[in-house]
Amino acid sequence: MNGKKLQKLTDSLTKNCKHFNTYEVNCLVNLFYTLVGDVVERPGTVIGLDRNAFRNILHMTFGMTDDMIMDRVFRGFDKDNDGCVSVAEWINGLSLFLRGSLEEKMKYCFEVFDLNGDGFISKEEMFHMLKNSLLKQPSEEDPDEGIKDLVEITLKKMDHDHDGKLSFADYEQAVREETLLLEAFGPCLPDPKSQMEFEAQVFKDPHEFNYDM
Repeated sequence: MNGKKLQKLTDSLTKNCKHFNTYEVNCLVNLFYTLVGDVVERPGTVIGLDRNAFRNILHMTFGMTDDMIMDRVFRGFDKDNDGCVSVAEWINGLSLFLRGSLEEKMKYCFEVFDLNGDGFISKEEMFHMLKNSLLKQPSEEDPDEGIKDLVEITLKKMDHDHDGKLSFADYEQAVREETLLLEAFGPCLPDPKSQMEFEAQVFKDPHEFNYDM
């Protein structure tokens, strides 16, 4: 991509981006094209990070290991559901992922955890996510029982209207009372250390970015 085109793209993305300045957007755009590789732009083809490339970044850079959660984070970035993260989705997604306000992060985490997109986090969804994210204890005869107990405890703490599932209002109230509950069902945001390392490296020189942070 030539300098002029890149400048234009950076300017238009910066306009719509809350949490990054022009220099930062420029670094992230450069990184995006480095990660995508030398793809020839042809009319009608979408240039972007596919699911595998994106998950690789989540895994190598932000230390995520849970397949189900990584898949949901990918969907959170891929707003138009075309199976790849475009440069605009990359910038907007990272803006929230790295620097979003508590409000933005609550909305994002809730969407990640609401597996079937019906506006509620059901007991079944909690069970799936907790089962995935908790390490299996070999000594326990039935680890599922422990997870069911955990689901009940979580509901008691977070289900304010006692309807047996979490609406966004339930979730928001619980998180405002106890911020640690933001990622109650699995890590879907970067931890502070990997976030700092990522920003320090990319905003210094995106061309030197490497996967194994």
